[in-house]
Amino acid sequence: MFTGIVEEMGRVLAIIGDQERDNLMTIGSSTARTGAQLGDSIAVNGTCLTVTALTDQSFTVGLSPETLRRTNLGRLQVNDPVNLERSLTFGGRMGGHYVQGHVDGVGEIVAIVPDGESKRIRIRPPRSLLPYIVEKGYIAVDGVSLTVAELDDTSFTIAMIAYTQEAVIMGRQEIGTLVNLEVDIIAKYVERLTQAYRSEVL
Repeated sequence: MFTGIVEEMGRVLAIIGDQERDNLMTIGSSTARTGAQLGDSIAVNGTCLTVTALTDQSFTVGLSPETLRRTNLGRLQVNDPVNLERSLTFGGRMGGHYVQGHVDGVGEIVAIVPDGESKRIRIRPPRSLLPYIVEKGYIAVDGVSLTVAELDDTSFTIAMIAYTQEAVIMGRQEIGTLVNLEVDIIAKYVERLTQAYRSEVL
């Protein structure tokens, strides 16, 4: 479990493998690898991954074909920056919202509009995810806990302050960039429960 509060931007150091089999990705890191052990979970661009190797300056994770199909990680190249967050510890501060690190789909940045020192970034998600997105609700974009500022029939907008632009990779991204999306888990559970209720009623 994560909070969507990025601890650092790491950098891809090496990628071994291809889309047809498990990949290994090594990521340069100082903060996120601190205290980590083999088997621990670290969110990379919002994707919960298992640490398979550690050095003093990096960690390595495995990427299954399923992960490559469902996220933007298969598009990463050496030297690309990535958002990193260690898993939440019991009793730790909850600065964002509950993020599982289970990516629901990949969206596309379709507009970036300056708003003072902030940016308003519009993202087009897969249509299947739109029912779970609500105005002023939470969404994780590349692992960053953000508030939905606006919502229409095909897209949603988030507002990113200057500090966040410097702290996460989205501040450097352009129109057309694909981003990992995880909708609020509460919405998914509510839907599942109401489906069961409706089936019993009918």
